[in-house]
Amino acid sequence: MTPDEVAGRLRSGMTIGIGGWGSRRKPMALVRALLRSDVTDLTVISYGGPDVGLLAAAGKIRKLVAAFATLDSIPLEPHFRAARQRGDFELTELDESMFMWGLTAATHRLPFLPVRAGLGSDVMRVNPELRTVTSPYADGEELVAVPALRMDAALVHVNRADARGNGQYLGPDPYFDDLFCDAATDAYVSCERIVPSTEFTAAGAPQTLLVGRQSVTGVVETPNGAHFTSCVPDYGRDEPFQAAYAKAAADPDAWREFTARFLSGDEDTYQAAVAAFAEEGA
Repeated sequence: MTPDEVAGRLRSGMTIGIGGWGSRRKPMALVRALLRSDVTDLTVISYGGPDVGLLAAAGKIRKLVAAFATLDSIPLEPHFRAARQRGDFELTELDESMFMWGLTAATHRLPFLPVRAGLGSDVMRVNPELRTVTSPYADGEELVAVPALRMDAALVHVNRADARGNGQYLGPDPYFDDLFCDAATDAYVSCERIVPSTEFTAAGAPQTLLVGRQSVTGVVETPNGAHFTSCVPDYGRDEPFQAAYAKAAADPDAWREFTARFLSGDEDTYQAAVAAFAEEGA
């Protein structure tokens, strides 16, 4: 598949889960394809980074379910902050652990999972729709009933995949991309390189095979497809580009110039513009 073919299978009003973490291993080529599409009115579920920021800036989010929205080296995602200050979309803010258990509940097709995370914190105050349950056993403990985070489609990015949909990460952290894929009706995996299945074991231990083909609907080969987020060990975060992104986000005229230069064409055009940007800074 191509990124635009993936975007062509998405529809307005869907709930879309986006893997990665902050500004790390985000499926940015798929997000950019989504930006080029007419799809809007989305519920987005994400450990948010520039995926959330770009979709917010484009007005495509109706509701966001997130534990945070950060660029890591820049603490708060600038477009997310501006969109929330304008009240552009509804937000369900969950503790990181609650978010993970919400994904886990969805993968097991459970309506919720009871957890201690969130008790005694403002998460319960800012999310009045959250409920608690009481253990039916002798302890009688009160727990938060974290609702399942089911989604229509998931978008994730890994280092390697085979043509059948098995995905391998080679960096220091799997994040929760496997849970995103299992929690979704359809899951689309972009990767730096499609390889024969026999090459997986040469690159990493069996546990690096994060995503199973039974959960995957389509595979897209997109070299540098996580840019400008990191995809270790293939490449780190492009900090100069991220800084330029954040600077442009602070000024409407600068953002229009940024969009015209980097986001007005297809993925090949984007990668060419990024290469030219890097040469200017060399």
